[in-house]
Amino acid sequence: MLSSNITVGENGHLYFAGQDTVALAEQYGTPLYLMDEGRIRDNMRMYRRAFSESFGPEALPLYASKANAFKRIYEIAKEEGMGVDVVSSGEIYTAVRAGFPMERAYFHSNNKTDWDIAFAMDQGVGYFVVDNREELDAIDRIAGEKGIRQKILLRLTPGIDPHTYEAVATGQVDSKFGTAIETGQAREMVSYTLGLPHIDLKGFHCHVGSQVFGEDVYERASDIMLTFLAQCRREFGAALEQLDMGGGYGVRYVDSDGYVDIPAAIARVAAHMKAKCAELGMDLPEIHMEPGRSIAADAGMTLYTVGTVKKITGYKNYVSVDGGMTDNPRYALYGSKYTVYLASRPTDPCDLPCDVVGRCCESGDIIQPKVDLPEPRRGEILAVCTTGAYNYSMASNYNRVARPAMVMVTPEKSYVAVKRESLEDLVRNDV
Repeated sequence: MLSSNITVGENGHLYFAGQDTVALAEQYGTPLYLMDEGRIRDNMRMYRRAFSESFGPEALPLYASKANAFKRIYEIAKEEGMGVDVVSSGEIYTAVRAGFPMERAYFHSNNKTDWDIAFAMDQGVGYFVVDNREELDAIDRIAGEKGIRQKILLRLTPGIDPHTYEAVATGQVDSKFGTAIETGQAREMVSYTLGLPHIDLKGFHCHVGSQVFGEDVYERASDIMLTFLAQCRREFGAALEQLDMGGGYGVRYVDSDGYVDIPAAIARVAAHMKAKCAELGMDLPEIHMEPGRSIAADAGMTLYTVGTVKKITGYKNYVSVDGGMTDNPRYALYGSKYTVYLASRPTDPCDLPCDVVGRCCESGDIIQPKVDLPEPRRGEILAVCTTGAYNYSMASNYNRVARPAMVMVTPEKSYVAVKRESLEDLVRNDV
């Protein structure tokens, strides 16, 4: 099986986190998002332990909310001592409703509105990660109106190619995010920021991209960021005590994907950064990183019910399911790979080459092409693995399709974390 939390039970059904997926589909209906609570906690604890051991007790991993944001995951992040990275007022509101301590929240986005800024301040968000001059001026103005001094990090672009999907690479000089070091604009931004009365500049942030497997990506980025941080400390006399390296360690979607030993990778990055700091004659700053996918992805699985099996003689076969691009748009967006099992009979011979497709009136509604499966029968359950990140969070109501429920799973129990949308929910905001 692709992941250690996926097994086959004595009854021949696919099991996830110790639970029979066919039974879960019968109990809760499909499409259905499953989330393995134990795997989420294990992944968070792994990051917390690795950061403490490698970077020191002040270092803090931040769960990247955009990977999958719902109340229960913020509750778990709180219980596991994580910080969070939030990118919208909606994520902030969800975290607040979950009781997350917002002083450990970092607010991203390249275009925060004045309303977003004021709302985040009112909710006690600890840090703003500031993308540009206009945003910086707005934060300073609104903080002044509220009589506070807002802590921020400046988002900078180090000019690093992470060798990942172009759509999720964010560290290049010409990225839509951040201020470039190479052009001299970052230095100008630091100088300007330090003169603002209602801004407390705590350090820098960078993000090279997502789904990163290259072992030297963070080392190369850290060389640039630490050198620039040391330069600003010397030139401006600013403390600049935090450095956030962003997030993005890769996860396995199919057997051919590589495997990242994340604690070992973090230890290598830490050793490299400590050596660089010694070379620059400075102490290691407080280090942050923003894992999202590598916390949530393999904690997720999506279950579907098979509808039609269409065979076009001499061409191809289609297996249609009761979900699709509305609950998982990643293939349509990125051509993302997934592992697919027939949950009802996962060990039967895979004798049907097919495309697994959704129910939407859209030719691009494909979950995964070129899959080999045991030929499914109408009503059997199909499982798509590694769907805990960027599936629920990117879901839509295209074709007026309701979003699935999300069920948390442990070996002992299952429970609803997000209710299935109803038809009434679809018209709730119509007037």
